Amino acid sequence: MWIVRIALERPYTFIVLALLILIVSPVVIARTPTDIFPSINIPVIAVAWQYSGLNAEELEGRITTSYERVLTTTVDNIQRIESTTVNGQAIIKVYLQPGARLDTANAQITAISQTVLRQYPTGTTPPLIINYSASSVPILQLALSGQGLAEQQLFDLGVNFLRPQLVTIPGVAIPYPYGGKQRQVMVDLDTRMLQAKGLAPNDVLNALALQSLVLPSGTAKIGQFEYDVSLNAAPRTVPELGDLPIKVVGNSTIYVRDVANVRDGFSVQTNIVRRDGRRGTLLTVLKAGDASTLEVVGNIRKAIPRVASTLPPELQIDLLADQSIFVRGAVMGVVHEAIIAACLTALMILLFLGSWRSTLIIAVSIPLSILTSVVVLSFLRETINIMTLGGLALAVGILVDDATVTIENIERYLEEGRELKPAIFEGAAQIAVPALVSTLCICIVFLPMFFLSGVARYLFVPLAEAVVFAMLASYILSRTLVPTLAMYLLRKHEHGAPPTRNPFVLLQRSFERSFSRMRDAYRALLTALLSRQGAFVAAFFAACLAAWKSASAAFFPSDASSRTPTKKAISARPTHQSATSRRRNLAFLPPASAGVEADSVAILT
Repeated sequence: MWIVRIALERPYTFIVLALLILIVSPVVIARTPTDIFPSINIPVIAVAWQYSGLNAEELEGRITTSYERVLTTTVDNIQRIESTTVNGQAIIKVYLQPGARLDTANAQITAISQTVLRQYPTGTTPPLIINYSASSVPILQLALSGQGLAEQQLFDLGVNFLRPQLVTIPGVAIPYPYGGKQRQVMVDLDTRMLQAKGLAPNDVLNALALQSLVLPSGTAKIGQFEYDVSLNAAPRTVPELGDLPIKVVGNSTIYVRDVANVRDGFSVQTNIVRRDGRRGTLLTVLKAGDASTLEVVGNIRKAIPRVASTLPPELQIDLLADQSIFVRGAVMGVVHEAIIAACLTALMILLFLGSWRSTLIIAVSIPLSILTSVVVLSFLRETINIMTLGGLALAVGILVDDATVTIENIERYLEEGRELKPAIFEGAAQIAVPALVSTLCICIVFLPMFFLSGVARYLFVPLAEAVVFAMLASYILSRTLVPTLAMYLLRKHEHGAPPTRNPFVLLQRSFERSFSRMRDAYRALLTALLSRQGAFVAAFFAACLAAWKSASAAFFPSDASSRTPTKKAISARPTHQSATSRRRNLAFLPPASAGVEADSVAILT
């Protein structure tokens, strides 16, 4: 075959190519994101409408239903629409077709949202439009607490100081925290004093609105200088709000402080987080896009000491529910098993072939095939996950075939007394076409995975790609690098060699004798079964059917590590329950589950 001839005529070319793979692959692997599962890029856009105080039934009839209808007439590539309406809020999720452009859908949704805003009840605010995918999952939680720090301070430090510095890390998305109290200036009206003064709550509201103005004052040019003009139109401190006049009755002025208590307080608290029995705040870190979980968590751990130096010393930041531990454990577990499989494969090759030179050639070709597959997967923007690593571990046993068959055929020609180079050429070229057919047959087995859709496609296509690329790389290396290494490592066989006392050689010959006896026993068993074909086939299918019925079905295998309790105790609960909740799915699919389980945080809704 021409490729074998080229390899024997230019051996240094393929040796340098193998060295290039060894040099490039560690760099590529270091830059490839690592996660527990492949990226699931199902485009979803969530639109959140808010109208405080409006019940779920009214909100659904006036906003949710009409908005769903206009979306179907203006937004392209909609797969389905799901909506959830609660008191004061409506969440509409727009699931797009695979491959749809998010930027186009965002522009269309934004345009139609601004258009229909004027048709909705007065006071409706513009919606919040959020893009997310199934890959945006919580990977870390930050528990904020501190001796002497109130809940308002914890919330303020988390939102305005800690969160802005952490979101600059690539691949990090941090929503608003759980727990804490949102700082807010409160005016608590005294109804008895209002009645005594002859005032209504609307009078206080008008006084605050008219005397807390922010107006542009411009500049004043006096002589050669231009001065900024500032107006005393709005109070600058909380106590100054209490000094605003409401009404003049006779010779006396009624101030806000006379009928209300003005304080630096907080808005109505909707959830509470307790850490070890004390109130606290919880920040959830999400992984955005194709970022690596290990890299994101590592960068956050490096940034926490730097950020903490800018915050009050009594603030304590604890890292909980670190998903990088499970990701690293899963990935290293697959790598560990793959290494064990490779070592056992090399040991079996050594026992069967009885030559350390042949074993070394095969042991070199297998890692190079795997590294080549990893490099190609990285160029295709795939991640290193348990699916790709599982595919590579699955391919280890298959990769042995190409190199082993080539070496065994070369050994056969050497046993016949051929010279080394002709024996290598004939042995490698003779099986080139059968090996190609075998490789293509194995690759075709994984071809149906490329026709999957939905989540299954994102999960199993990387596995198929890992196996296919490793198989193709193995075939090319067995036709190029294996003959090249055989030319330098193998030796011409000498007939009539004296008996050896090498213990390894004696062990291998003993293994061959034992294997011959086992082969004879297998031949006798096969002969007996062939004489009773009907009974054997019936018993075999009955056993398969029984095993099939006893096996359970699940999308993922159960993972005991996900149920392991943590030492930290964090709980979050709502302070009130929604009176009404409406959920609707335009595609007539079952609604998403509202329960969320985590290792260290439980949020009840």
